[in-house]
This record gives sequence, structure tokens and C-alpha cells, in this order.
Amino acid sequence: MTQPRTVLVVGGGAAGNAVTVLLRRAGVAVDLVEAKADWNATAGSGITLQGNALRVLRELGVWDQVEASGFGFGSVGITAPDGTVLHTQDDLRTGGDDLPATVGMRRPRLQQILIEAVRASGASVRLGTTAEILGQDADGVSVRLSDGNEGRYDLVVAADGLGSTTRSAIGITAKPEPTGMAIWRVAAPRPTGVVRTDLAYGGPAYIAGYCPTSETTLYAYVVEANRDRASIPAESYADEMRRLTQHYGGSWPEITEHITDPAKVNYTWFDRMLVEGSWHRGRVVLVGDAAHCCPPTLAQGAAMSLEDAWVLAQMLTGADEWDDALFQAYYERRIARVRPVVEASVQIGQWQLDEVRDADVPGLMARTMTLLRDLP
Repeated sequence: MTQPRTVLVVGGGAAGNAVTVLLRRAGVAVDLVEAKADWNATAGSGITLQGNALRVLRELGVWDQVEASGFGFGSVGITAPDGTVLHTQDDLRTGGDDLPATVGMRRPRLQQILIEAVRASGASVRLGTTAEILGQDADGVSVRLSDGNEGRYDLVVAADGLGSTTRSAIGITAKPEPTGMAIWRVAAPRPTGVVRTDLAYGGPAYIAGYCPTSETTLYAYVVEANRDRASIPAESYADEMRRLTQHYGGSWPEITEHITDPAKVNYTWFDRMLVEGSWHRGRVVLVGDAAHCCPPTLAQGAAMSLEDAWVLAQMLTGADEWDDALFQAYYERRIARVRPVVEASVQIGQWQLDEVRDADVPGLMARTMTLLRDLP
């Protein structure tokens, strides 16, 4: 009997969890290592999942749980800072007409659903564990884990995120660069009238928005010019976010009342990165944020990561040989789709930084999202 191929997945975020489930379904032996002992089970406030992300989650077999846990909607509202609705635009169903255009959900709930899918797949999981590439040749990769174990794998999938140590260890020098913007995020109870994402441009922040994440919750965010994070004491995070949101009308006064606990407020810079040329070195290949990242102005970060995992798993399980030609074909297939998303996401933010008043934001968003209706 032929020995099954073996893969080490480094990182248990959306991309790492997804590729693990898909490879296990095809009979590949997968070990997953995750640096965080809690598997990031409680991190984050909310996430916006558009149709092309939902399409992959359906392929993973978790769509029913996502649908039951999240809040689906089909439009976005553009408002003035005082809450007056200026324009409502239907969201494009990038996952097909049989899926909602958009689902908002609590990020920890999505992670828990994916964790359960990984566990059910039969993959071996080691938490609180990192991986060091010892060397590789044409047949495989030798790895030492931080728990003292060593192993040899046919392939290593680097899904260890924006600050990927695996990426730098294999000689890829690309690093995330700040775009000049930062975002405050918080989870809060959902006011009854919030049934979609609304975005206010202008006021004391570049963007003030929110997204319903369940029947009872939402996550809210404000985008400003990035500041030195070291100069903002963590205990003042709620005060800092409330200072911005209190100037917005509509549903914001009700949301602002609940921005009281600094431990529940997250502050993050926007970064951009796109690894060029190839996303592999030998038998180590990048997926998700380890290969690309962009501001969430199109809400496509998780979708692009999930698509990477789906495409890579398809190509691996459909190939007789795992070689440079296969991994380069994976890169070529993904770069044509990821590049327009990264560039458009950065451009939307840059127009705001440059105070371009006549920028065609709706047009750029529509053109980019239309590309994503096709299968990745």
C-alpha cells in the first residue's frame, strides 16, 4: 500500500485550518502546529465574510454553522457623519446566487467552527508549538518543533500570518508595510435598526462603520491616521475610541454607550504586502497573510486566505508530482486574483489620506468585486 503524503501546516488561522481540512479529506496525513496555546479561540471582535469566502466555507462543510451563527445581509449604506443615509448599494453576490452577499459574524465563533472542523478531520494538532526548517531537498523538508519533536514532511505549508517566521526562514524578504491608517475595533450589542454595514466617511475619522455579527451583536470600527501605538496606553483604548465615535449620529450613540472596557477594544495599523515572483521555496509554500495582506477596505482579507487554501489543496490533491512547476502554477493562479484586491484595497485608503474628493470609490469596489464572482 502506498504511504500517504505528509504535510506540516504551520499556523492555525483561517488559511491553515482550511487547508488542513481539505487535505485530510483527500487522505493526506497532516500535522498542524499553532504558536498560540489557545489556538486564537478568543481573539478578535468581528469579521465580514463576503460571498467568495462563504463559498469556501461551504466547501469545508461548515456553511450551516456559519449561517446559523452569523448575520446575513445584502447591501451597504453610505451615511453622513450625522447618520443621514446618502446612498444604499446592493452587495454583489460573489459566491453565487445561492449564498448571501455578506455574512457578519463574531471572529471567535468562526475560529471555533474551523477548530472543530480540524479536530473532526483527524489531523494531528500541537498547540503552543512553533516549527523550524532544518533543511530540505527535492523529496521533502526536515523540521524541528519547539516541543522537541523532529519530523520529515513531503510539504510544509506556511500559514503563520503577517509576521511569518517561516517566510523569512526560507529567504523570502517581503515584509508588511504600514499604509498610514489604523483601525479601532470593538464588539457591542446590536441596535435593532442595524441590519447591514453602514459606513460614514468624514467626521473626526476617515471611516466609521459597523457590521452586524449575530441577532444580538455587532462589531464597530473607526479608521484614523496611524499613531505610535506605544504612546497609547492600553487602559485608555475605550476612551480613545469613544472620543472618535461620539461625534457620529444614527446608531452610533447607542453603540458608543457600550465602548467602556479597554480590554475589548483593539487597535491595529493597516498594512500591505504582496510577495512577488513565487510563494514557495522548494517544498515550503505560503498561503494567506504569509503571502499577502491589505487594508480591510474591501473586506477581502479572510476571503483571499480561504481561497488560497482551497486552490492549493485542489492542486496538491490533483497532482501526481509536487514540484516547482506545480507550486509556481499555484502562484500564477492566485496572483492574478489577489493583486487587484490588494491594489484596490490600498488605493481606497490612499484616496482618503490624500483627500481626493472625487475618487470613484464605488466604481473601483464594483469592478474589483465583479472579478471575484468567478471561481478562484
